[in-house]
Amino acid sequence: MRLPHCHAVLAPVLCVLLALLAPPARASDGPSASGEVARLYEEAAAATQKYEDGKKAAARERTRAGRLEGLLTRQRSELALLHADLGRIARSQYRTGGGIPYTAQLLMADDPDQLMRGQRAAWQADLAVDNAISKTRRATDRLERDERTARSAWQAFDRRQSQLASLRTGIERKLEDAQWKLQGDADGQVTAGQCRGAVRLDQPALPTGKDWVKPVRTYQLSAGFGGSGERWSSRHTGQDFAVDIGTPVRSIGAGRIERVSCGGSFGMEVVVRHDGGYYSQYAHLAAVTVDQGERVQPGQWVGQSGTTGNSTGPHLHFEVRLTPQLGSGVDPRRWLEEHGVKL
Repeated sequence: MRLPHCHAVLAPVLCVLLALLAPPARASDGPSASGEVARLYEEAAAATQKYEDGKKAAARERTRAGRLEGLLTRQRSELALLHADLGRIARSQYRTGGGIPYTAQLLMADDPDQLMRGQRAAWQADLAVDNAISKTRRATDRLERDERTARSAWQAFDRRQSQLASLRTGIERKLEDAQWKLQGDADGQVTAGQCRGAVRLDQPALPTGKDWVKPVRTYQLSAGFGGSGERWSSRHTGQDFAVDIGTPVRSIGAGRIERVSCGGSFGMEVVVRHDGGYYSQYAHLAAVTVDQGERVQPGQWVGQSGTTGNSTGPHLHFEVRLTPQLGSGVDPRRWLEEHGVKL
């Protein structure tokens, strides 16, 4: 906010009173749009993580259920063989007098001792088969219960994944609406050539033990330093990161905010003067989260990406310069790599 002009003869106290009575700069809906985008980004990330975790858990359950099904199939096959053996034993007993009482068989036998030994062997075979059948049936019952449990788990996972997918879609739709609201507000500031001031957002914990970081966490590299094309009057002066509107943009290192400006080919931009003499620029923003002269740390948010100024789509234009002015840029990708940051 600019202070009212004070005449030299006015008392200092009167000047202060005039400054306090001056109307503050309108913030419009810029801060709320910025905050909404930041909040929805977090929600979308959380919903996506839950969805991916659910997919992994469902895959594990399907693998487990598949193993159980294979075991169940083998057990059923073994049970069928045992039933076949039992049938053969029963038929053998019938052929050797299975319908005649055992006492009569002893009286009629030429060798009662041999008959008794055979009968004892038959009883032992029957007992072994019965035990095997009981054991297999218990195993079959257990596996069938596991199969029902696994099937229920599949169905529950499918329902949960469907709900998470619907939730994620809803958040992404809200996020898209908020992004373009934020971008529209930024375009208004750029058209007016005046930024409305820093948007204060709740920032995550800063990275520890790092002097230099990437300007955005997740991205796809697009146009690089020194490239040529119809979009630039000469060579491309920085490195572009393809990111969505509202993506948090971070200061690559410690320093002080040299400039915050709106207007011109770079649209809304921030320039940071780093300890050691270099400068970094963050352009085509949709919001700024710092004020000129403010001290920043590595990883601190300085703005949110957008597509203001001479831009064909949402992205961050990033430069490393020897001076604050355009034309003194060095290859930012190589410079970052020399400082331990690989893109």
